[in-house]
Amino acid sequence: MKILFRQSSCQLNTDDSLELQKVTIREELLKVRRALEDAYCGFDNVTNPDLIDCYIYELNAVMKRYKFLLEEASRVNLIPKETFDETYNALTLIN
Repeated sequence: MKILFRQSSCQLNTDDSLELQKVTIREELLKVRRALEDAYCGFDNVTNPDLIDCYIYELNAVMKRYKFLLEEASRVNLIPKETFDETYNALTLIN
């Protein structure tokens, strides 16, 4: 099996690259939001202790990904920093 590598570099200008990042982050945020809704729905509908633990871990994992994506969105000026803080804090669970 041969592995082929591109000889010439394919470079986007910085504006195109930034727009591509913004679109990707928006799409990923939508996916994470759906995953979060699914995890909460699953958590609300289970009674088995093992499945409850499973959904707690899933919620924590999705929340970490969501926080990362919000930080990236803030970094590329997709959302203001104040909005990041408000959005993330509204979704975190209160102990």
